[in-house]
Amino acid sequence: MTASLAPPAPAELPDWLSRQGVQFVRVLWCDNANILRAKAIHVGALARHLDYGVGISAGQQAVPVTIDAVVPGSGLGPVGEVWLRPDWSTLRVLPYAPTHARVLGDMVQPGGEPWPWCSRDFLRRMIEQAAGLGLEIKAAFEPEFYLLRVGREILPADETAFAESLGMDRQRPVIDAIASALVAQNIPVEQYYPESGPGQQEISVRYTDAMGAADQHIVLRETVRAVALQHDLHASFIPKPFEAAAGSGCHLHLSLWQQGKNITSYRQDAGQGSLSAVAQSFIAGLLAHLNALMAITTPSCNSFRRLQPRCWSGAFRVWGFDNREAAVRVPSNPQPPSPTHFELKTVDGAANPYLALGSAIAAGLDGIQSKLPLSAPIAVDPGELTELERQQQGIDPLPDQLSRAIEHLQQDSVLQTALGKPLAQTYLAVRQAEWQAMKDQSLAAEVRQLIHRY
Repeated sequence: MTASLAPPAPAELPDWLSRQGVQFVRVLWCDNANILRAKAIHVGALARHLDYGVGISAGQQAVPVTIDAVVPGSGLGPVGEVWLRPDWSTLRVLPYAPTHARVLGDMVQPGGEPWPWCSRDFLRRMIEQAAGLGLEIKAAFEPEFYLLRVGREILPADETAFAESLGMDRQRPVIDAIASALVAQNIPVEQYYPESGPGQQEISVRYTDAMGAADQHIVLRETVRAVALQHDLHASFIPKPFEAAAGSGCHLHLSLWQQGKNITSYRQDAGQGSLSAVAQSFIAGLLAHLNALMAITTPSCNSFRRLQPRCWSGAFRVWGFDNREAAVRVPSNPQPPSPTHFELKTVDGAANPYLALGSAIAAGLDGIQSKLPLSAPIAVDPGELTELERQQQGIDPLPDQLSRAIEHLQQDSVLQTALGKPLAQTYLAVRQAEWQAMKDQSLAAEVRQLIHRY
């Protein structure tokens, strides 16, 4: 569907979709294991499902990535039904599968009230909390992914290097098709280049409001994987598919706005560079909660294989201007105002984007409300410092495995309160189950298990 083919009001959708040649409407959700799932309604039955969509088992939100079964102790089970209510503003006919359309769903209770386990509603609540402080959060996810050939072996689609123009030529047909499909779904593409790993790619899209950013990332993941399949390739956002090659991040870019004006920059040479006071406190909140945030933003055992020093992944709990080894990077802008945004690097493709972005907002808002001071920026690679030098400068390494991040989240009252007790309990149970199932696996076993999920 192109921008000129905007869908009509919901009551007119069945006839409109039929005229477009659509047979099924997929109602999509992202679960606590970050698996994209959908139920599809035939266009002939759509009129009966316009208001409430489709039903799913409540226990579906307690299923880990490792097994199709509800996790014990999650607070959910086989009893109970919730509804995936379509957000019709997100409806798009799929340009790569034109007989299907997609709409994103909100999980609601039978009476229509938001369900406490809905990750999309969690992000909505955090957006509302920011609005209560007079702030609007704008964001964009910056995903990296591998193009692979999957058979008895998992092999990269090419062996080119970072930003090598030969890599662009080798993958031009699939990258062009992905870009065209994104633009057709009203997602503006900003930049593309081959990344550091063989067959690794990066496609960035324009920032937007926080909910739109998470929705865009869901659509991008779906589109990249589907279009790659049509080119006999497998696209994977798994954080670390190859031991000796670069990992794939999904950096989260954030900016703070007030009354339509970007207030990330102070616009004067004072304080911490040119960061505004509110941006400084927001970043301080991110750093204060980062160890716990990682159970949400880098939530897989495989994630921690990527988070290593000297890999530009942000393995230390520090921030810095244009420092790609810092967990939070503040990019410079070639012309005023500068900076316009900041980047949380400890995010990857295993993260549910609604939970990751909502939790980052919760951490940042706590920094603002608690008036947390921001530490000094780090202008060196922390990995090049001695342990004593890092201690003297207050530079902490991040958790080195999922279990430690889970422990930090269990102890973080701010993030648990933001999530709400039901969602926090279930989310932690899912993460614990995945840790227990995968903690002793080899990289090859991890990749085989996750390659078709992320």
